[in-house]
Amino acid sequence: MAELLQIMAVLEAFKRWWYRKCSCNVEEDEEILDDLFLCEELPLQLQSQPLPALSVVQGDLNRLTPAVRHFVEESAKLCQPASIHICDGSEEENRQLLSLMEGQGMIKRLHKYENCWLARTDPKDVARVESKTVIVTPEQREAIPIAKNGVSQLGRWLSEKEFEKAFNARFPECMKGRTMYLIPFSMGPVGSPLSKIGVQLTDSPYVVVCMRIMTRMGSAVLESLGSGQFVKCLHSVGCPLPLKKPLVSNWPCNPELTLVAHIPQRKEIISFGSGYGGNSLLGKKCFALRIASRIARDEGWLAEHMLILGVTNPKGQKKYIAAAFPSACGKTNMAMMNPTLPGWKVECVGDDIAWMKFDQQGILRAINPENGFFGVAPGTSMNTNPKAMETIRKNTIFTNVAETSDGGVYWEGINETLPSNVTVTSWKNKRWTEQDGEPCSHPNSRFCAPARQCPIIDPNWESPEGVPIEAILFGGRRPNGIPLVYEAFNWQHGVFIGAAMRSEATAAAEHKGKVIMHDPFAMRPFFGYNFGKYLSHWLSMEHRPYSRLPKIFHVNWFRKDKHNNYLWPGFGENSRVLEWVFRRIEGEDCAKFSPLGFIPKDGALNLDGLANVNMEELFHIDREFWEEEIKEIRKYFDEQVNDDLPSKIANQLLQLELRINRL
Repeated sequence: MAELLQIMAVLEAFKRWWYRKCSCNVEEDEEILDDLFLCEELPLQLQSQPLPALSVVQGDLNRLTPAVRHFVEESAKLCQPASIHICDGSEEENRQLLSLMEGQGMIKRLHKYENCWLARTDPKDVARVESKTVIVTPEQREAIPIAKNGVSQLGRWLSEKEFEKAFNARFPECMKGRTMYLIPFSMGPVGSPLSKIGVQLTDSPYVVVCMRIMTRMGSAVLESLGSGQFVKCLHSVGCPLPLKKPLVSNWPCNPELTLVAHIPQRKEIISFGSGYGGNSLLGKKCFALRIASRIARDEGWLAEHMLILGVTNPKGQKKYIAAAFPSACGKTNMAMMNPTLPGWKVECVGDDIAWMKFDQQGILRAINPENGFFGVAPGTSMNTNPKAMETIRKNTIFTNVAETSDGGVYWEGINETLPSNVTVTSWKNKRWTEQDGEPCSHPNSRFCAPARQCPIIDPNWESPEGVPIEAILFGGRRPNGIPLVYEAFNWQHGVFIGAAMRSEATAAAEHKGKVIMHDPFAMRPFFGYNFGKYLSHWLSMEHRPYSRLPKIFHVNWFRKDKHNNYLWPGFGENSRVLEWVFRRIEGEDCAKFSPLGFIPKDGALNLDGLANVNMEELFHIDREFWEEEIKEIRKYFDEQVNDDLPSKIANQLLQLELRINRL
């Protein structure tokens, strides 16, 4: 029996070798490859490849589907873990993993709250690593447009040959001494026709407990999968045991060799070296956006970096709205808005990702593929987002926030006065005071909390068929020039508005300072394929049979006056803008023409109870500002999107220029 298994292992290894050599489809060409196995010229290194004994500490390999088991066994042979743990998603398993990490000093219990924990990462592993995040395709233009200056801002491409070299330099024996966890997870409600399934292999228990919060994870997913397709996700922190050097903050990572790779043709995600955030929770940006956007293009739907909320007016009428803002630009705050307008109600479907597909009646329906919130902590408070603060008081994992001596958490903008006898320990595990001159929490510090705990979670947030989207909002942080709200003239114009989005850089990425960056559709770091083709895909929605297209708007809560003060109070007062959007969806005549789009008629925006709001300045359209804006957009399209820019988008820019010239 052992000899037979070894022969089978050699056969599978040869298939992988031949697949890399000629780019065959292994599944479709299985019979051909079986015949080729009879060839006498089998590479010697494959003939002698051993099949290690796999120590399975939880679960049963024999109960896995052949495809999942093959993925596990091939990865185990490569990574050489000490054992394999097949996750069932149970409470008991979760408690055991939390206890394990507590014993290792990787996390710390926060006694002030119920089942809350604090992790501090190595300071070199704190954010997305866009410079080391790549799309692997046979040709560069499949992944990104060819930038005129040779440096694309719309993603990074790696050739298959270079990826193979990078992969082979990292993964062999990378899990030695560690446990390989098999995480079966569903993006979206288990069994929903809009959901997709993934299987992640990782050597990080932190990833397991966070994926349990962020996705539907466990045995039910394997049962739902059956023999169906799944996205393969392989992740390692890159720290085999015994360690070659001491860990910082008891946090295993290998930042010098970090690589996050996506192979859309094979529906695979490969991540190495980072143990934090979207680099390691592969269901998040990697699957939900980069891989899913490619699947969505092929299958005719949309995978977007958007919140989803339901807004109900005093008459009980309800509309669902999706909104795309860059990270740290208020998505979570808006998704959990506490409206100031009497009688209005907002309920949260999701704060970060939307998968949207037209149903048979032509209605664009959306699900939140996630199961939790991975929110930015700094700036979150009872003043800015009381619903989020209520959500995170139990069953939450905090990362890189500060800790109080009474077992609580603390960060910049939390707006809580601490008792005089309570001290603060920073995210760097050092005693901290406000006089230190540096923040107590990392700007990209996070909370990871179950969505079901949100006090305003929408009753339909797990609806298998999704919720009907009637409006899409684009927006970002623009201190100058951009009005509070305007509505697109039509679908093509709306796609152009998304394509032309610009915003201040955020702490989630590797950028510093208040630089205004192009961030089309709030997807700049997350496109899974060529942005020009992405625009064409969005434009094609207009021609879907019976499609009932949502209205598109642009919002900007962050405009400032010459004294650097915000012109709009934001937060719950943004419900006043949602009221106007609601009325426009209903077809109410409450808008007037502007060169940018339709804006509220005089008096149409409800300002009851608001004082000192300069509406004239909020909606002022400055010709010189927009002439420069158009130059920047044109330069970006020309240099970055180049020949892949759809002519309809170029025409929309020309029309905007003509309208501005008439001012």
